[in-house]
Amino acid sequence: MALGPFAKILAQGVLMGVTILARAIPAAYGAALQNAKKGGVDAAKAGEGFMARNKMAVDEALMVLNIEKNEAVTAELVQQQYDKYFEANAVEKGGSFYLQSKIYRAKEQLDEFVKEQQRGKQKETKQ
Repeated sequence: MALGPFAKILAQGVLMGVTILARAIPAAYGAALQNAKKGGVDAAKAGEGFMARNKMAVDEALMVLNIEKNEAVTAELVQQQYDKYFEANAVEKGGSFYLQSKIYRAKEQLDEFVKEQQRGKQKETKQ
């Protein structure tokens, strides 16, 4: 019955592996947070974890809604392009839910971008 010593060795190996992982995972997470801080990522957002909602970049949002960079981005233009592409990719018409999601996120990002531009213009006129 050599099973007893084998089980003991196996248990020690599993225990050693768990101990190593228990030390390595928090150290790796801390290093990732430090790297994120060095890279200019807000510490609060960096600590939200992998389930954090990533915002789409303005450049990507412009591409998704087929708006040129040098075009004057207005809320009306964003809404017009959103309606056009969202309807064209309707799931009921054989479109893609994924593309509709991208279009929605692009509109969401550009709405925020337009609001920031308007706030900037208001601050300039006040000064």
